[in-house]
Amino acid sequence: MDWIGVIRHGESTGNVAREVAESGGHEVIDIRQRDADVPLSEEGERQGRALGRWFAAMPREQWPDVVVASPYRRAVDTAAHALRGHPRMLVDERLRDRELGVLDLLTTHGVAARYPDEVVRRRRLGKFYYRPPGGESWADVALRLRSLLRDLDGARVLLFAHEITPFLLRYLLECVPERDMLAYAHNSTVPNGSLTSWHREGGAWVLEREFDADHLVEHGAEPTETEDATTRSA
Repeated sequence: MDWIGVIRHGESTGNVAREVAESGGHEVIDIRQRDADVPLSEEGERQGRALGRWFAAMPREQWPDVVVASPYRRAVDTAAHALRGHPRMLVDERLRDRELGVLDLLTTHGVAARYPDEVVRRRRLGKFYYRPPGGESWADVALRLRSLLRDLDGARVLLFAHEITPFLLRYLLECVPERDMLAYAHNSTVPNGSLTSWHREGGAWVLEREFDADHLVEHGAEPTETEDATTRSA
C-alpha cells in the first residue's frame, strides 16, 4: 500500500439532531434509528453527489484500487454516491463508528446530569482509555483499525468512515503520541465529505491532505462541520 485516504461520511440527520440538542441544552438527542441506520441529511446527499462528480472528473489511474466503507448507512451511502460501481468496494465492520454504550444519544449536558460518576471516571482515565459501560474506548477503535490496516491490499486504498477515523489514523500511521493526538482532535473538526490522505515515503507515512473539502465546493456542495459525540463529549 503506497497511498491511503479517508473520507468522512456526508452530513447525517444524526449530526443535525445532535447540533440542535447541544445548542438547545437538551439531555437527549432526538434520533429515532439505531446509529448504524442513521441516513444522510439532504445536505449530506448533496455532498455525496459532489464527491461523485469529483471522482467522475478524475483520471482513472488516480482512482483507489480498493474502497472500504464502514457498514453504517451514512458511510455506505456516501461511498456509493462517490464511487458507484467500483469493482472493489467493500464493507468492513472494523470501520464502524465508536460505540457509546449507555451514553448513546446523550448530549454533553445529558451525560453530566444522568451519569456524573462516568464524568469523573472519564476524567481520571483520560479520553483514550475511558470506556463507557457497554461501549468502546478510543483505544478499542484503534485496535480494530490496526487490524484492518494489516489486511488492506492494493497500492491506493480509500476508506469511508467517521470523524474519529482520521485522528486515529494519524496515531497509527504517523505514530502521533496519545496526548498530542487527543489535543489535536479536541481543537479540530473534520468536515463532512472531507478527505485526509497519506503517502508512503521511504517506509514512513507522510500526511498529504488534511480535512480537505475543496472538492465539495468545486462540485456544487458546501462542507459542513458537524461533530460526532465520539470526539468531544464521550
